[in-house]
Amino acid sequence: MIKQLVFVFSAAPHSSASARESLDAALAASAVSDDIVIYFYGDGVLQLLDNQQPADILQRHVLPTYGLLELYDVEELYVDPQSLIERGLTADQLAISVNPLSRDDFFAKYGHAHAIIRF
Repeated sequence: MIKQLVFVFSAAPHSSASARESLDAALAASAVSDDIVIYFYGDGVLQLLDNQQPADILQRHVLPTYGLLELYDVEELYVDPQSLIERGLTADQLAISVNPLSRDDFFAKYGHAHAIIRF
């Protein structure tokens, strides 16, 4: 039986190490689970913005690392549309392709996963 692991990315990209650590954790977990789900929620949607300049604040640019998700067979990527709206963003401003999924639908679909890990 495959155990589903769900990661909720809710931290802004450069406010702490959480964004980098959450991505690293999801990539590492893909070695032990074939069913990884990532949900961008709240300030976590800011991790997906195109044209970030983290070098300006002496931070590592993690956005290119998201390209590894497909290589690691992490294909279920979702974003909370309400979080985008609350921040004045649209899907066109995101650097990678993610599927919209409301908070209610997310918890209905994945609330019974083996583990939900929030960063």
